[in-house]
Amino acid sequence: MPLSDQDVTETHPDSLLAPLPSIYIAADYKWEWHGQWLPIRIGEPAPALDVAYPDAMRFGMLTASNPGCVKQDDADNRAADLALQQTLESHGLRHRPACAVAQNRARKLYNWLVIDPDETTFVAIGRQFGQIGALLWTRGEAVRLRIHAKRPQTLPEHPHIDWIDDRIGTRMAPIEAKSAFTT
Repeated sequence: MPLSDQDVTETHPDSLLAPLPSIYIAADYKWEWHGQWLPIRIGEPAPALDVAYPDAMRFGMLTASNPGCVKQDDADNRAADLALQQTLESHGLRHRPACAVAQNRARKLYNWLVIDPDETTFVAIGRQFGQIGALLWTRGEAVRLRIHAKRPQTLPEHPHIDWIDDRIGTRMAPIEAKSAFTT
């Protein structure tokens, strides 16, 4: 079920955002192509995507799982995944099945690889499904992580992470941020 502004708190301390970059970077991202699962890594180009979709200028990876970085049960995440798929279809966005697997292999999140999304639409869909982070990058360039929050001052800048202080992340409540993806 999409997350509304009323469902989340207005602030969260830096200590709750601080572990997110490491969790996202350590995850194992994959997308499906003709029955094979191909890797995507933050900070590296994705040449298989460039070959598979030579007309695409941008790629994104988005989930509807664990909105607000709060752990949900599998049934709720599957229902949200179906709703995200239907939303992508209603916007006419090409997409492929994808996933993100936690470093310790304890959790797999359903994702969708979105081919050539308009950035504004992509961000709006992420917002609709309560996502604080997503992957979005330009063809031929390194995969980038976008986190919709202000970068905690305690975290150094990272060359492949964009902290976007656009008020999305400040409405998220990652009380269980670490456990939502790692357990």
